Amino acid sequence: MDEVFRALADPSRRRLLDSLQRTNGQTLRDLCGELDMARQSVSKHLAVLEAAGLITTTRRGREKLHHLNSAPIAAITDRWISRYHQRHAHALHELATTLENPMSDTDFVYQTHIRTTPEQLWQALTDPEFTRRYWGVSLHSDWNPGSPVTWQEKETTISDPEQVVVESDPPRRLADTWHTFTPDWAEGVGIEEDLRARLAAEPRTTVTFDLEPTDAGTVVLTVTHTGFTPGSTVRSMISQGWPELLSSLKTLLETGQPL
Repeated sequence: MDEVFRALADPSRRRLLDSLQRTNGQTLRDLCGELDMARQSVSKHLAVLEAAGLITTTRRGREKLHHLNSAPIAAITDRWISRYHQRHAHALHELATTLENPMSDTDFVYQTHIRTTPEQLWQALTDPEFTRRYWGVSLHSDWNPGSPVTWQEKETTISDPEQVVVESDPPRRLADTWHTFTPDWAEGVGIEEDLRARLAAEPRTTVTFDLEPTDAGTVVLTVTHTGFTPGSTVRSMISQGWPELLSSLKTLLETGQPL
């Protein structure tokens, strides 16, 4: 938390985070346009933010994209706001964010550090018994590129020809397409038909898991969910679901019990 507070203490770095809040996935050139300062100075600020875990980076060809990571700030919230009051604070924050910063970005990126090994984390992402414990869903696949991925949630089975593994490089990188919004799925999770129809009308999205071990005995897990259209209802829903899900995964791997 010391690194997070030091990073947030500088107004220029806060402006960079504000810019990423408005438009996630910007290049260094994009961000330089936000500040009246040299490219080298902006690079130094970004390095401080990345060291504090407040931003993450991905590659798109030769370009390096920067993404806002809210996990460290969420950890601060957890420390000083009780569970009871946190629901109210979160609701007010979401309202203010919606009013002040309408959703314009089409990607969702979330990063967390887990005290485990890449092999154990890979198993947690691909073993159906493991996924069921923290997700409530058993994922079935041989996890080879092009292979189908079947979701099993209680008595509901979700499968589709386009629900497949996109990329598989164990234990470093896994990508697959998101599940199909079937009527059985909607009934099982309590989603009304009009909402299900809106979700089903959106383009299918892709989730990528990047696993990077550190010298500290942890693995940095970066989840990148892409393919949303502007104003996507699916993105609004997964932006709330992924942080809770990944927190449960982290807790299970580190303590043996999910949230």
